[in-house]
Amino acid sequence: MDGTILVADDDRTIRTVLTQALTRAGCKVHATSSLMTLMRWVEEGKGDLVISDVVMPDGNGLEALPRISQLRPGLPVIVISAQNTIMTAIQAAEAEAFEYLPKPFDLPDLMKKSAKALELKRRANAKPTPALPLREGVEDLPLVGRTPAMQALYRLVARVMNTDLPVLVTGESGTGKSLIARAIHDFSDRRTMPFVVAQAADLQGMDGPSSLVARAKGGSLVFDEVADFDEDAQARAVRMLDMLGDNAPRIMATSQIDLSGKIETGEFRQDLFYRLGGVTLHVPSLRERVDDIPLLAEHFLARGERDFGSARRLSGEARELVRSYGWPGNVRQLENTLRRLMVTGSEPEISRAEVEGALGSQPTMEPLRGAVGGEGDKLSASVMRHLKRYFDLHGGQLPPPGVYQRILREVEAPLIEIALDATAGNQAKCADLLGINRNTLRKKITDLDIRVTRRRKLM
Repeated sequence: MDGTILVADDDRTIRTVLTQALTRAGCKVHATSSLMTLMRWVEEGKGDLVISDVVMPDGNGLEALPRISQLRPGLPVIVISAQNTIMTAIQAAEAEAFEYLPKPFDLPDLMKKSAKALELKRRANAKPTPALPLREGVEDLPLVGRTPAMQALYRLVARVMNTDLPVLVTGESGTGKSLIARAIHDFSDRRTMPFVVAQAADLQGMDGPSSLVARAKGGSLVFDEVADFDEDAQARAVRMLDMLGDNAPRIMATSQIDLSGKIETGEFRQDLFYRLGGVTLHVPSLRERVDDIPLLAEHFLARGERDFGSARRLSGEARELVRSYGWPGNVRQLENTLRRLMVTGSEPEISRAEVEGALGSQPTMEPLRGAVGGEGDKLSASVMRHLKRYFDLHGGQLPPPGVYQRILREVEAPLIEIALDATAGNQAKCADLLGINRNTLRKKITDLDIRVTRRRKLM
């Protein structure tokens, strides 16, 4: 291990121990009890690695991480702290520390982490060979997202991409599961090797599984929508995974169906699930990340300008409609809609009416695949999605007071109107149908300003 390491800790014993251990390992060490001195060294370009305490006499090591990253992009920082709470670990991860170790730390472990950090920095500084550039067009992946859900997903992708753990990517249709799998491959050490997507049919025949492994050649092998694999394909997949040897491909799978539910019904093999689910990454729907919709829209409009040679932008009203729409088809539906709007109009600005026309024939919501239970379960899920979206649309602020009564009014009014229609306006029958007192029904009709029309109706 070689390199220059900057150690900042107000504990003299820790500085001495780290200086001796790192020096014996072949490193040069600059040690200080001052955060100000550490930052001066960083500004001067000293050091290949920083090991810093959090609480220092003249500052906070965690709060200094963004400044270190700004001054010296790529300089790894290992954070050590006696504040071994989960929040400290989370803050270190948020600040993109290379590693966080709570005190008292294990010295051999710290030495291993230091060696790894120095090696990764050395690789990053080395001139890239022609084999290492990312796949052409990888920057066009619509993995756009500033919301916490997407940022958490990106951090998890970064952690697993260079491991050998199998990855299961879950999420609704159109959320970008295959793009996540592709990104894991394209940003990993396997990027120069093949990326193979396999369907159930690819496992058929005597040579199907071995042919897949041969095609992947140590790259990545993805089982696409593995929940759709029949019993024979699942059995073949299990046998194939059990026979993988050296230089095996990275195994990934995607699914828009809850596999645990299929296991309970006997439709999916438990042993295959355990072989595929080393790490599970869930890709959130657009309804779960409303604030990312305008960013994605801008991304797709910019891509459309490049592809079609004409620039169009959303008007304020059109943008708000795009943001508030349910997008049952998620990112794929959003992209297709915006591309259609790019070529079906000539004005520079896309109006709300154009967006309404494009969305007019599309459903605002669709039932999730693999849903279980009766109508009540589906209604509950729909209400849950509606309420979550209602809160999300307030941009991180709380809605106005009185949410409970407003929501009840929204549910009660259509329920009573439909029940009255079904009973041809007969309030006695309607009250009996709803299971409430007739006087209560009359009061609600008045309060909700519901118009009652008696008429003959086939019952």
